[in-house]
Formats: sequence, structure tokens, C-alpha cells
Amino acid sequence: MAETPTRCQWIGLEDACAAFVKAEYGVEGGHHIRPLHWYVACRLVIEGGFFPDEIKPHTPFRVEEGRGGPRLIYDESVANNSEATVFGGLKTKDIDVVVSKEGIGPCFAISMKGSLNAFRNLTNRLEEAVGDCTNIHIAYPALVYGFMHLFRANREGPIPKNGASFLKPHPKTRHLLSADTAITQDGAVTDFILNYSAAMARLSGRRDLRNDVSRYEAVALLLLHVENPIGGIFEGFPVAGHMLRFDGFFRTLLDQYDLRFVYGAPMLKAVSRRVFWAKDSPALADARMKDFVPRVAD
Repeated sequence: MAETPTRCQWIGLEDACAAFVKAEYGVEGGHHIRPLHWYVACRLVIEGGFFPDEIKPHTPFRVEEGRGGPRLIYDESVANNSEATVFGGLKTKDIDVVVSKEGIGPCFAISMKGSLNAFRNLTNRLEEAVGDCTNIHIAYPALVYGFMHLFRANREGPIPKNGASFLKPHPKTRHLLSADTAITQDGAVTDFILNYSAAMARLSGRRDLRNDVSRYEAVALLLLHVENPIGGIFEGFPVAGHMLRFDGFFRTLLDQYDLRFVYGAPMLKAVSRRVFWAKDSPALADARMKDFVPRVAD
């Protein structure tokens, strides 16, 4: 098992998803999904235009002023694995990635869950998601809240080697248990996940701070291949154009943030608006930028 990193790393989506599928840092304490936290935090800096100091966990970036605007600089020494504890309407809550603005407080957050197996227990995860969202929106009705859930696309049949450490075989067939199966032999998504997605669609799409506090502004479900390519997103689920597709997740959240905290509160725009990074930012020339579309000024 790989040694668990102690700081947030600059990582792309493909590598983060592969680390989840392989559970290379173990499953205790959520280590298998921690790389996705890092990816999301880095994306909110690079593409979202939020300052690194506004985000927990702190990404390996710092900012200096330049003639062409703020310059983004890679600096692993400033990174950490901290989580923000947010005041809730019922109890405090540690949220995976949180953006807080001075004078405004927590205004943007993303919570992430991961399921490697035991898909028949997704009803419990549904109840947790409802409770978490409601708790936070009671205290912060304007906060833009996103939810991501990753599933390991275990296919019906023999257990692959990269899942042998945490997937238990059927005592007779030695094949994958039905409760741990995400994809049938003919390539169909199992009812465990389909039923969960139908319920989560009803908890997504909050468009105004006066709307139902139990709904997230956006929800994304990612079913991830266990091989060829490992960690690759299963394109057939959710179907193209579905509200739970990952490809529209960040755009939806960022649009809602701008509508509420920038256009909806012009007097606070100097604090709330998302910045454009200078084109000569050193970080933008890094090879790891291939996984991101930087927010740069024209």
C-alpha cells in the first residue's frame, strides 16, 4: 500500500479517480477519496478563480501581484490537508472542500462520497446526503453546495486483482457478490445504483437561496472503470444531458455562485468576484495544466 500523502497535491481527474478505484492509500478514514478532494480544490483555484488562501484544503499554490493581474505560482510548501468545519443549523459539519470569503463566510462547498462496494446500502448514503445538505443550508441558505458520489464500476463475474483486498467473493462461485456489483455482464447498470440516482436527481438543482434547503445546487455521480482505463468515467451513466452528469457539474455551481454573490450583491463584488489569472503565471506553464482549463484574462 502506498504511503498516504500528508499534503494536498496538484492532481488531475484521471489520477484522482484511479487512486480511488485502486484504493491505493487504503479505505480507512476516506484516504481512497482524498485525491479527489485535492483535484476539486485545485480546480476551484485554476478554473474557478478563487484565491488559494480562501480554500480548504489549501492547495499547493500561492499568488503574487503582477502587471497583468494576479500570478498563480506552484508552491508545495503552502499545501495542507485541512478540512473546514462549518457551522450548521443542527450541528457543525466537516466538509471536504470549502471556499470562504472574508466578510462573507462559507459561500461555496463540495462534499464527496465514494462507494467501492455494498451498493445495496446506498439508501443510508441517501439519508446522509439529505441531512448534510439541510443542516448546512439552514445556517447558510446562500451557500452554493455541490455533492459528488463516486462508484467503483465492479462488473459481474470474477473479482479483478485490484479489488481483491476489499471485495469478498461468493462462497460457492468465488465471483463478485450481487450486492457489490455495479455493472452486469451485458453492460447494464444495476438497480442499486439506478434507484439511488433517481432519488439524487430529486435532491439536485437548487436555483435560489429561498428554495428547498434539502436540495443541493448540483449533484454529480461518477461510475468509474476498474480497468482499461482504470478510473475512467463510464460514459453511459448518467446518460448524456442528464442533470447528474459530471461534465456540467462545476459550471452549474460556479454560475450559481456568480448569480448570488457577484451579480446579486454588486456592493460586495470587490470581495466576491472570481479573479482571472495573469497569462504569464508560472503555474500555467506547468505540464500538469493539461488537465485544467485556466481562467485567464483576455
